[in-house]
Amino acid sequence: MGSHTHRRLLPALAIMTLVMGCGSNFGFPGAYRIDVEQGNIVTEEMVEQLKPGMSRRQVRFVMGTPLVEDTFNPDRWDYHYVKRNGTKTLDENQLTVFFEGDALVNVTGSDLPGWEEDTTDVADDEA
Repeated sequence: MGSHTHRRLLPALAIMTLVMGCGSNFGFPGAYRIDVEQGNIVTEEMVEQLKPGMSRRQVRFVMGTPLVEDTFNPDRWDYHYVKRNGTKTLDENQLTVFFEGDALVNVTGSDLPGWEEDTTDVADDEA
């Protein structure tokens, strides 16, 4: 009787172990997944405060510490933000600021300041 019960439990335990090991990809019906925010939250108000010629210190004051300060390109700061729920991306944005010396000269990304959008429109018109 003891060995007969073990034969039934062994496959059930093996299946449970496999399902639990794949829990992050498999997902249990009705299980709640929290939203995970990573990176720099960049608001439109913050971006609009950026002006050409601002010093690095002023940009850091407005935007906060960049997520990436490239050692090989010290004149580029990257502000990246992503919000996920499990494997599903809910929101994502990228903003990169460029300096020449200590002065802000360019901004690229998903949300641009008004002065940067104006120069983009002029460049498109000239082409």
